[in-house]
Amino acid sequence: MKYCPLCATDLKIIDVDGTQRLSCPSNDCDYVYWDNPTPVVAGIVELDDSVILVRNVGWPEKMFGLIAGFLEKGETPEEGILREVREELGLEGQIQDFVGYYPFYELNQLLLVFHVRAAGEIVLGKELEAHKLIQANALKPWPFGTGLALKDWLEARKE
Repeated sequence: MKYCPLCATDLKIIDVDGTQRLSCPSNDCDYVYWDNPTPVVAGIVELDDSVILVRNVGWPEKMFGLIAGFLEKGETPEEGILREVREELGLEGQIQDFVGYYPFYELNQLLLVFHVRAAGEIVLGKELEAHKLIQANALKPWPFGTGLALKDWLEARKE
């Protein structure tokens, strides 16, 4: 971001309460670019006795992850993950549990992760290129993003 969206003045880095932030230096404008994290919903989606992993369009061939997406205006996280399951997998889901929230600093996101049981036949949405079904005991969590939630979910299953 280069210009103030309110008055079109060049933004400058200014100290705001002890933190350096892009801000409008105009005396007539108090705009601050806060750069707050974006909330993202994600789901550990179970179909029958397997977890669904997906590969987004454009991802490397061996890279798979969980269903995830941005919240829409006026939508609760619970509504958002069930919508994502419908849109991306063509399945109806039922939330089983809230797994937790996970900061994903690399993309400035806050992941809100749910365990979802789904029913139906998988029909991939346009954002996805492939999917695979993996038995829970064969899952290997990755050390970032939604992989941290998957690790916590697997550990909770053992208890």
